[in-house]
Amino acid sequence: MSQRPLDGMKIMVIDDSNTIRRSAEIFLLQTGCRVVLAEDGFDALAKIADHQPDVIFCDILMPRLDGYQTCALIKKNPRFAATPVIMLSSRDGLFDRARGSMAGSDEYLTKPFTAASLIAAVTAQTHPGKPA
Repeated sequence: MSQRPLDGMKIMVIDDSNTIRRSAEIFLLQTGCRVVLAEDGFDALAKIADHQPDVIFCDILMPRLDGYQTCALIKKNPRFAATPVIMLSSRDGLFDRARGSMAGSDEYLTKPFTAASLIAAVTAQTHPGKPA
């Protein structure tokens, strides 16, 4: 069996939608990733230190702590400042992208995403310059 490009990568998916979390988990597991799921920003912040993900996908519209706040808190922690955060949103406006960037996100992926777009986003963050 050939080595999958993302074998062993640990990816955290933060989304309040069970459907989105499960879809992302299935796509990522198929590429050899290990996946950590979180229902919202508080859940993610409680899990991040234990799991130390290589890449984090973060939904924007979530209850209690939205994606912008969650991303900013992750990026403010020196231990995780270099961890790529990819914002997930059904909104694709320039304002939304700019706000994500200001919060410290490394990339912006719109929902619904495909397996290919999800994998390409991880590859772009973990293997810069390598085509997905």
